[in-house]
Amino acid sequence: MTRLILACASKVRALSWPALAGMLLSANLLLPSEAVMAASPGSPSADTSIRPYTIHIADEDIADLQQRLARARLPEQLQDVDWRYGTDTAYLAELLDYWQHQFDWRAQERRLNEFDQFVTDIDGLQMHFIHQRSPHANATPLLLTHGWPGSIVEFYKIIEPLTHPELHGGSADDAFHVVAPSLPGFAFSEKPATPGYNPEKMAHMLAALMQRLGYEKYGAQGGDWGGIINRILAARYPQQLIGLHSNFVLANPPADPELRAQTPPADLARRDQRQAFMANETAYQQIQGSKPQSLGVGLNDSPAGLAAWIVEKFHGWSDLPNNHPEDKFSKDELLTNISVYWFTQSITSSTRIYYENRAVPMSEPLGFVSVPTAGAIFPKEIYLTPRLWAEQSYNIVRWTEMPRGGHFAALEETDLLLADIRAFFRQLR
Repeated sequence: MTRLILACASKVRALSWPALAGMLLSANLLLPSEAVMAASPGSPSADTSIRPYTIHIADEDIADLQQRLARARLPEQLQDVDWRYGTDTAYLAELLDYWQHQFDWRAQERRLNEFDQFVTDIDGLQMHFIHQRSPHANATPLLLTHGWPGSIVEFYKIIEPLTHPELHGGSADDAFHVVAPSLPGFAFSEKPATPGYNPEKMAHMLAALMQRLGYEKYGAQGGDWGGIINRILAARYPQQLIGLHSNFVLANPPADPELRAQTPPADLARRDQRQAFMANETAYQQIQGSKPQSLGVGLNDSPAGLAAWIVEKFHGWSDLPNNHPEDKFSKDELLTNISVYWFTQSITSSTRIYYENRAVPMSEPLGFVSVPTAGAIFPKEIYLTPRLWAEQSYNIVRWTEMPRGGHFAALEETDLLLADIRAFFRQLR
């Protein structure tokens, strides 16, 4: 049976998306709050063992989900409004019907269990992670870090091509040993019982995990919170990182007005367009960053509510030619990710990262990231940073403007992301 651990939260001021983005990755800004108690790779742990893990959801939990789906009570919807007011009720009804009558969790569970999975205690929390080693001796260790409302499910299509490139159009020289953790409070990792697990603390925990696995040098890739956490990891552990590959590059405008004026107009126009789009997309940030516990009561109790909350993001943040989620994602892909949140009861604990990011400051400014960095820029990403701005905060050595794609790149545009990861680390060899 899954466990629910409730944590206390204190009041915090809501911020807009641009302000939040600036705070997340500013090289010079500290938030006005108490200092973070961050774990370091050398921190003592009661148990440093690495234990095999198999995903198995109890039959009674699956039966409970079916019963709740059968009792789902959906609201009415205005005529001809589609997704403008939020999740389209007609599509949600279709998705819930599939979840109840056709979705096979056991089949998805078996597919996830094809990956080698483990748990280990880091800073007093049990962390779950995929550790898929390549058969190629010279493979590069690569940390894949997910965000919200994603999970390790996002990476299921990319792990085998990374570990066995010769079977997927690549060369053995492009092989990686993949480590894909569930972040603290997400999915199969333990839920923090105390406040303070901000992105910096999570970065320290990932560094400790990679050290425990014996990787002295490794690359990192991620988007959303994964991109944010990996940037902190690169700033705090530059000697360990071979390279940083990000499909979520955030940076403030250059402080020098003359340099800022050199920003290409096309880059500014594209950034402004995404800013305008996000102006109507940040309500989730406000509530998750201020009252995650209140929101979590409803989402943890109702699979219909949880599905509506998550699928709306996959719709709104993706590059969908026909404005339909299944332009890029199958029902099975959407529901596997949603089911992971449901069965682990981790929606509330996962959303607290927004609160902790606002409430707990960085221990020190990040400064310039000297680790070689690649930006994979997908046009429908929720926030786009001009390359000139990124170059003031990162050691940018590769910058790829993708022809299509959005926020969930590993799941949405697997081949584009895979090719760029390979090319980036190839040029670092």
